[in-house]
Amino acid sequence: MQTNELVAFVTDKIDDMKARDIVTLDVRGKSSVTNFLVICSGTSTRHAKSIAGYLATEIKKTGMQPLGIEGEASGEWVLLDLGDVVVHVMLEESRNFYQLEKLWGG
Repeated sequence: MQTNELVAFVTDKIDDMKARDIVTLDVRGKSSVTNFLVICSGTSTRHAKSIAGYLATEIKKTGMQPLGIEGEASGEWVLLDLGDVVVHVMLEESRNFYQLEKLWGG
């Protein structure tokens, strides 16, 4: 799957799970680790875990494997590393505190 297709796939799947405030940031030239960040909010720890779990399951159905999943235990901030795309599923409080959009958006 090409990077742009992967970004579209990710945003579609997390939207299916009613993720809030989905933002895609192009971090090419700013990060040597990934090309895009997709950031969204869940309404509760259970919702955040469900969004991340659903996305991981749907990614695996395409034949891809997440390179890593972090934060599932707490659910306050779940990160899925998909290589060219890193997905952050955060509670609103965590998202406001860390302000990734401001940090990476320029």
